[in-house]
Amino acid sequence: MKEELMLNVATIGTNFIVDWFLKSVQDNQGIRCCAMYTRKKEHAEKLAEKYHIEMIYTDLDEMLSNPEIDIIYTASPNSLHYTYAEKALTAGKHVFCEKPLVSDNEQCAKLYELAEKKQRFLFEAIVTLHAPNYHLIREYLLKLGDIKLIQSNFSQYSSRYDAYLRGENPNVFSPEFSGGALADIGIYCLHFIVGLFGLPKQCAYYPNLGPNGIDTSGSGILCYGDYTASFSCAKDSESTCITQIQGTKGAITLYSQPSKCSRFTFHDRCSKETSEPSIEQEDNALYYEVKEFVRIINENDLSAYRALSQESKDVMQVYETLRKGAHIHFSDDEK
Repeated sequence: MKEELMLNVATIGTNFIVDWFLKSVQDNQGIRCCAMYTRKKEHAEKLAEKYHIEMIYTDLDEMLSNPEIDIIYTASPNSLHYTYAEKALTAGKHVFCEKPLVSDNEQCAKLYELAEKKQRFLFEAIVTLHAPNYHLIREYLLKLGDIKLIQSNFSQYSSRYDAYLRGENPNVFSPEFSGGALADIGIYCLHFIVGLFGLPKQCAYYPNLGPNGIDTSGSGILCYGDYTASFSCAKDSESTCITQIQGTKGAITLYSQPSKCSRFTFHDRCSKETSEPSIEQEDNALYYEVKEFVRIINENDLSAYRALSQESKDVMQVYETLRKGAHIHFSDDEK
């Protein structure tokens, strides 16, 4: 009997997303977390105890030099993604990097070139693309006839917005940390739309800007010629998250955040019947991306990897065009 390959992952960060990630690692096969990096050891101790993680590092270079570690997962502030991913790839590690992958196209291109050179895998951790219902939606597009309209909304009042209004500078609303509504949750709408329909011919973003020039909410338009996609993202207000795809023969309605793709219906215009083809998924949306990343590494599935890489490159191209076209400036832009 062939012995199962066990991949060792180490994490950078100690926030709630790292907790979700560690739960998804625990629930998957062929991967285990063996180490964590944090600037202050006490910040990681609770998670390390919860998930039985042996090592906590406060020196990143020391952790990266550990030959037992195969993968680095980073959930740091957005502006640090490039630095941490570059260090990890240079050290010969595969990288799982939280969305958005980096701040701009130049950083994106450099990282993928480095991954190619080092023969390592670089994954953007975007849960949308790996949800089973997302793949079902792709199949149901064939039933819609000619696509006419796509609308996607992800609005969620931020737990840090009140602090921002008081004059504080939380990472998620900071140009220094490449924050904002588009970067934090609008990116899910972009992956949903671009993943299904490809690069638009034109695009524009119309933000509501806070006092430091960062977008606290906004709406965007992606023009495809024969049809148009629009999206809204907000961290300063909240509403029902819903996504609709309309065609000449029917419509798909997703009743969840575009990140989770939890439940959707298909309405057949000709028969006037509405069905619910969506399936029940794991509660932890990160489960599916971890499962797929492990499979790609173990099987060396370059075809699947290149498709995901191209998706991330395409979304980064749209994201940068939207952000810079709306005059949202990050500190990374000056480097």
